[in-house]
Amino acid sequence: MARTHSPAVAMEPPSVTGIARCDRRTKTLVQRLQPGEIAVIDHADLDRVASEGLVEARVAAVINAAPCITGRYPNVGPLLLAAAGIAVVDSVGRSIDRITDGAKVVVDGSRLLIDGRVVAEGNRQSLHSLGEQVEIAKLSIGIELTRFAENTLEYMQAEQYLLLESPEVPDLHVKIKGRHVLIVVRGDQFREDLAALSGYIRDLRPVLIGVDGGADALILGGHRPDIIVGDFDSVSTGALRCGAQLIVHAYPDGRAPGAARLEAEGLTYSSFALAGTSEDIAMLMAYEEGAELVVAVGTHVSLVDFLDKGRPGMASTFLTRLKVGPILVDAKGVNKLYQAEVRKRDLALLITAAMLVLLLVIAFSPPFRLFLQSVRLAWQEWRR
Repeated sequence: MARTHSPAVAMEPPSVTGIARCDRRTKTLVQRLQPGEIAVIDHADLDRVASEGLVEARVAAVINAAPCITGRYPNVGPLLLAAAGIAVVDSVGRSIDRITDGAKVVVDGSRLLIDGRVVAEGNRQSLHSLGEQVEIAKLSIGIELTRFAENTLEYMQAEQYLLLESPEVPDLHVKIKGRHVLIVVRGDQFREDLAALSGYIRDLRPVLIGVDGGADALILGGHRPDIIVGDFDSVSTGALRCGAQLIVHAYPDGRAPGAARLEAEGLTYSSFALAGTSEDIAMLMAYEEGAELVVAVGTHVSLVDFLDKGRPGMASTFLTRLKVGPILVDAKGVNKLYQAEVRKRDLALLITAAMLVLLLVIAFSPPFRLFLQSVRLAWQEWRR
């Protein structure tokens, strides 16, 4: 008798209810999210670091006005959300403005409801749908690489002074000359790489520089940063008040985005005016001050790193690395070089060897030999 097969029925994703927390800047939002809340963002091509922050905040759902993956390049950040069981609805558009901070939102499939009324609708994503989008985006990477390279070459000529000139570094409170310097940036696997370097930090005691949120990573790892550099838009107030010297990344045109926050909090700071990224100026500062070695954790070195960061080119970083190169060690992925895991087989062999040694020690000890002799005599007496 032939078997009949029922057609597979697509299961509707479960609804999710939570309090909405809204901010156009994801890295600002993650600092105030609580477990079970719903993150409401406007972040096209959601990057890996931002996604990791949302996962760590243990949000129930992420609602994105923009597409999490536009197809420009294969950004894997959204896959982390889906893999963590977080509901993702993207491409909601400007109807997202109807969701206010603190509102109770129900995510029902692709619909978003407040007080039982549909206020917005987007695309409910899954690990499968996001994976398909990443695969399609891989086909566009050549076009994006060409655009990225052209932009880099265009700006390299304008920024070549980074290679040829010595910038004026602000007075530092800590001596760098002749010492190792560890620079921590919030990049891919920065926490794991920092943890892998704990022995290096303990033994050599390098000068610790946190670039924006990298300062919080140092503190969470049990280290106090000596210097914090950046725009100060993704670093906690606790880190700012840890006693480190604060250096605002200013630009040649006089802009210093991070100064306003520090002034509002009554904190003393210095400025370092230079084009490029904050991690660039941290490296140049260490180089110009005579560091023996610069170890960089979490820095952005690949095309995807820069596209995740929203940078159209890497002229300043390319030139900075050319200049600092002789003393620069990039620790990206260092945590994968050595896994300090004890295999079960090795553990069993160790225990077996220890037991054999113990038995040998016991067997050749006088008390044990006396015991065996007593047993032998008793056995002979019993047989008679």
